[in-house]
Amino acid sequence: MASMRKRFSSSSVEEDGISLCGSTSFSTFDLTSEEEHPYASLLCCHSIQDSLLSSNSSFTGYRGILNWIIILLVLTHAHLFLENFIQHGFLIDVKKVLGHLIEDNCNWPSVILILAANTFALIALLLERSQEKAMLSLSNAHRLHLTNLGLLVLFPAAVIVHEPAMSTGGAFFSLLFYTILGMKLYSYQETNRWYRLAHLEKDQNGPASQKHHNEHLTFRELYYFLLAPTLCFQRGFPCSPKVRINKLLHRLLEMVVVVQIMVGIVQQWIEPIFQRSEISFSSMAITTRVEHLVGLVAPTHFLWLLFFFLTHSYLNFCAELLRFGDRHFYGDWWNATTLIAFWKNWNIPFQRWCHRHIYTRLVERNVSPSHAELLVFLMSAALCEYMIALPLHSCRLWIFLMMVFELLVAVFLQNYFQGNYGNGLVWLFLLLGPPLAVTTYFHDHYVSLHINRQHRPSQSPLTSERRVFLQLH
Repeated sequence: MASMRKRFSSSSVEEDGISLCGSTSFSTFDLTSEEEHPYASLLCCHSIQDSLLSSNSSFTGYRGILNWIIILLVLTHAHLFLENFIQHGFLIDVKKVLGHLIEDNCNWPSVILILAANTFALIALLLERSQEKAMLSLSNAHRLHLTNLGLLVLFPAAVIVHEPAMSTGGAFFSLLFYTILGMKLYSYQETNRWYRLAHLEKDQNGPASQKHHNEHLTFRELYYFLLAPTLCFQRGFPCSPKVRINKLLHRLLEMVVVVQIMVGIVQQWIEPIFQRSEISFSSMAITTRVEHLVGLVAPTHFLWLLFFFLTHSYLNFCAELLRFGDRHFYGDWWNATTLIAFWKNWNIPFQRWCHRHIYTRLVERNVSPSHAELLVFLMSAALCEYMIALPLHSCRLWIFLMMVFELLVAVFLQNYFQGNYGNGLVWLFLLLGPPLAVTTYFHDHYVSLHINRQHRPSQSPLTSERRVFLQLH
């Protein structure tokens, strides 16, 4: 009898275990009674689930792995910095940076060039006021605006090319300033033309509307727009309630610290790599070229990230100082799964200007959206090439071709790299893409200056003493 009870109890436990593990009977089984099944919680220990690191898993808690990667990167690059310091010593010298900014003979051609830009802004304002006073027709004013913008583009290029006293840094700042000014003035005249056309459609409110429109064509409004961190003009920008001094000082401190770190990376890390080569990248052997590029990947990427953070601090500093409310300067480009998504989120003011004044206008003229996007992208690639090649007096189309190659990858491989794989591809191109191409331009510029200094005839002591003697007498 005892053995029969044991067999009966064991069989009942097995049947209950089956009913507990089954998906259908588990929902109808009552687990509240522990007296009937005291081992119910121990009967089933498995369920259908994926591994945490598999692609089918919905697990997203990778914070520990991220911390491990950060610590590993810090330790690895600390070793590189220590090795660099032991090999080259302390190379950071602020005087070298000032040497690239300060211009000879105290003529300051870049400063004069930037101050001369006010002429183009005032011409744009006078043209707008002339239209309001019916002194110019819409078509003639539009032609004069385009002429003014064309001269604005050609004037700095001609000065940079034909002015040998202008420093490299001054040429960069001047060209950047004029490029931003040209985009702002184009938006200024285009937006005012839209407002004017909208008011012309309301004939019944003509005088009041015209007076209200004239109130906006002021020096204050124009220069507020030129100083504001945006490229698109509108009437009545959103403003914050007040200027927060603590935020202003915080952004200023960020800019000072970031600039110092960037100078340190350039002089301590990048310049020694430049000094090891005596020829340009185009003249190097393939193995030597690859060796230099691999050595420049890490410092160039850090420099690019610091440049982004510097731009973030500068734009927020300007916005806080001017109480400018719209501070959506970039999106979450670091999470972009495609290169197209990265381009749309990397620089929101530029992307907004291109969509508002180029893409939309092309679509209105019956250009297909895909062709309009292609033209906008090619324009931005050509602009990047122009901004780097002209101040360095060297045009090799490396930046333009690299961006076109990125476009081809984005079009043909977007179906194969999605999600995390797509984000990895984006970061790969940020490491090996246009930032590295920009560094090669600076490499060749540095090599050309170094070779010119070596071949420059040195002055003998006798000649210098004789020159001093002649000056004294």
